[in-house]
Amino acid sequence: MGHHGWGGRPPASDAEARQRIIDATARCIDRHGVTKTTLSDVAGELGVTRQTVYRHFGRISDIIGEVAAQGAESFVDLMVAHLQGTTDPAEAVVEGMVFCVRTIPTEPRLSLLLQLGDTTAFGRGTTTRETIAYGAKMLQRFPVDWAAADIDEDDLNGLAEIIMRLLTSLLQHPSEPLQDETRLRTFLNRWLAPALSRTSASAHPRSSTLTQ
Repeated sequence: MGHHGWGGRPPASDAEARQRIIDATARCIDRHGVTKTTLSDVAGELGVTRQTVYRHFGRISDIIGEVAAQGAESFVDLMVAHLQGTTDPAEAVVEGMVFCVRTIPTEPRLSLLLQLGDTTAFGRGTTTRETIAYGAKMLQRFPVDWAAADIDEDDLNGLAEIIMRLLTSLLQHPSEPLQDETRLRTFLNRWLAPALSRTSASAHPRSSTLTQ
C-alpha cells in the first residue's frame, strides 16, 4: 500500500486508507458538488497520487456510493425511530416509504444516490442481490412481528425488492404536480398496503377452495 502524501500521516491499514478516501471525497463533494468531484480532486485532498486512490477504488462513483452508504446507516436509525409504535405491517411499510420520499432528497449523503442515477442503489443497483438483502435487513428492524403476519424471510426479500423499485420511481420520477404526503399515503394505502393486509389470508390460497 502506497504511503506517499496522506498529510504526513500514512494510514495504518487498507481499511483506514479506504475510510480516509471516503471522508476526503465527502469533503470534496461539499465544496464542488457530486458531478464535479473527480478522482484527481480526492487525490489532491489527501496529498496522494491518483494511482494511490485507484488501489482502493476503481471509479469515483464507487467512492461516492460508499459515502452514500455510510449516510444510509444513520438514516435507517432515524426511520426505525420514526416507526416506533407502528406494529401493523402494511402501516409500517407505507409510513416507511413516505418517510423515505420525504427525507432522502434532503439528506446530503443519501441524495448522492439519486444524483448518480443508474450506477447506484436507486438505479439499476436496485435489483442487485446485495441491495435487496440490505433492504430485507432494514425491514427486519421495523417494529413489526413479521412471523405473526405470515411473512417469512423469502417474503421479506420480495417485499424489499418491490419497495426499492417503487422508491426508485417515486424519487427519480416524481409526479407532476408533486404529490403531498397525504396523497402519497393514500396512493400507497390503495395499491401497496392491501398486499400486506391480505398476507395471512393468501398464505394458503387453496384452503377455501378445498373445503367447498
